[in-house]
Amino acid sequence: MPYVLGVPDPDQPYPQQPSDEVVTHEIGNRTYVVAHVDPLDVDGTRTVAVGSLLFLLAFLLLLPFRGRLDEAGNGWWLWTCLAGFGLGVLGWEYCRRRRNRRQARERAAADL
Repeated sequence: MPYVLGVPDPDQPYPQQPSDEVVTHEIGNRTYVVAHVDPLDVDGTRTVAVGSLLFLLAFLLLLPFRGRLDEAGNGWWLWTCLAGFGLGVLGWEYCRRRRNRRQARERAAADL
């Protein structure tokens, strides 16, 4: 068995890597190995939704401490969270519409 707990056995030769999938670039006196990786299909909808919900959660957690925040001069924290949530909802709607338009365009292209 060449690997024990994910560590290669030093007595075994390393397996040959396919040469057509790995590209090397030499820049100056350094050599960089670049593997071909397909890009992720990310539309940002989930990221914006999670960020918006975190801003809402922060707003709700800070709401009971509004008086203390105002006394300390940090009352703007509460309103920043509310603004982040509101802008996040607008951004989520934008990303959702963009995703739906792109999917409709891809379906129309596939039907041709």
